[in-house]
Amino acid sequence: MSAPILVLENVNKHFGGIHAVTDVSMGLHEGEIVALIGPNGAGKTTLVNVITGVHSASGGCIRFLGVDVTNQRPFQAARRGLARTFQIVQPFPRMTVLENVAAGALFGGAHANLRDAMAAAREQLEFTGLTGFADRAASALTLAGRKRLELAKSLAMKPKILMLDEVNAGLNSSEIDGALTLIRRIAERGITILIIEHLMKVVLSLAHRVLVLHHGQLIAEGDPSKIVSDPKVIEAYLGEKFARRLKEASSHG
Repeated sequence: MSAPILVLENVNKHFGGIHAVTDVSMGLHEGEIVALIGPNGAGKTTLVNVITGVHSASGGCIRFLGVDVTNQRPFQAARRGLARTFQIVQPFPRMTVLENVAAGALFGGAHANLRDAMAAAREQLEFTGLTGFADRAASALTLAGRKRLELAKSLAMKPKILMLDEVNAGLNSSEIDGALTLIRRIAERGITILIIEHLMKVVLSLAHRVLVLHHGQLIAEGDPSKIVSDPKVIEAYLGEKFARRLKEASSHG
């Protein structure tokens, strides 16, 4: 396997006395889909915020394409090709769907003028199935539509890595299936995907590799089918007592 395009070495993030991320080391390779999982409060979104410059790292090093980007700002991350969606979707409500995506294209620096940004926005609306909503206010979209809008905005930045923060949260089964199809099509473009996800159905059907965070620490990494049976992962998700009962039940069964 080729060298990773994004490398984290002993990355930390502290908020006063709270250690949200502790000594996380990991790498992402070009074109792979990696799931980042863990219980609520594990530090998943904080880690993505540190990678993309929303929060500055308290320690450690982040390198992207061989360049130290540890202290970058969000606009620098976007222009380098590190795009992300947000867990709480907040489009510009008074702007049209098309204008929202064009704003992403301009913020990412992939397009020098408004005309080119609008053209790129139309291309991504077609890709995400939102062409019919181009001239509507973003506030008129359903939750599933706003999630697709987030994807379109991020893709208009021409990312090399796309980080998706619970993109399936709040969607029904049919909408999740549509989102999975779209994510696979994005990966087919050669874009590396890091997806924060709680639904194991999504993790098992989508991810090439899984990273598990617990209390800000990386406790497991590997193939999805092996990760879901890892005792440390089961305990992190279900609690020590339940994990012990599960182990006892399997040994008797």
